[in-house]
Amino acid sequence: MTAQDLLPITRIPRTGLPPYALVVGDPARAAAVAALLDGAEEVSYHREYRVFSGSWKGLPVTVASHGVGAPGAILLFQELADAGVTTFLRFGTAGAMRAGIGDGDLVIAEAAVRDDGVTQQLLPPEYPAVSSPEAVFALQRAARAADAPHHRGLVWTRAAFQPGLIPLTAYDNAGLAAIEMELSALLVTASLRGLVAGGVLVVDGANADDLVDEENTGGYNPHRDVVAAGVERGAVVSLEALRLLAEERAQHEESAA
Repeated sequence: MTAQDLLPITRIPRTGLPPYALVVGDPARAAAVAALLDGAEEVSYHREYRVFSGSWKGLPVTVASHGVGAPGAILLFQELADAGVTTFLRFGTAGAMRAGIGDGDLVIAEAAVRDDGVTQQLLPPEYPAVSSPEAVFALQRAARAADAPHHRGLVWTRAAFQPGLIPLTAYDNAGLAAIEMELSALLVTASLRGLVAGGVLVVDGANADDLVDEENTGGYNPHRDVVAAGVERGAVVSLEALRLLAEERAQHEESAA
């Protein structure tokens, strides 16, 4: 394969990737999810962008890592779309923003606040970041089938990870379920290109100021057994949701023929 056969930023092939993709932040998580696939092969690994292909219950899928933060992640989303990916699910971690959402629970995103640090430079702020309805329903079906604790709601995609002088009070009483760093960039990219996209997030701590219990929790620690168990469940839920989306598309195409 020559340099002309690879896309410039991620170095993924311009053609040949399965059109159903699961995107994650951590390259190691991409490898862990790929280990669940049949016939998994590493396609490329450049910078934070590690890409695998394989199959889940007969469905060819792409698994790719995008790193931390939306400005870098959107480059992967754009190049995967250029390479022919038509359906995206982001599988990541997040902090809970409302009571009743526990560590290890899944949050299925219906839409996202565009505080991501990159899409504001591409589109007016009024443009929404919304999940495809079919992605939301597929994730919910898969979570129910897996008996995985889950919630649906709005998430806040925020560029800054570490707290600063500005408290996390901008959306108090707005009903947000969780906060993370990349999803809105994916949803905007997919909407602009007419693609299917959604996201499911594993809660690894509480981020709303009034929910944080430093004394009992010792502060933020995503490396706990309860989170690891949630990640394991979430990986299966995400892959199964991709299969459900592919099944639904096939049925639609068959009925339209």
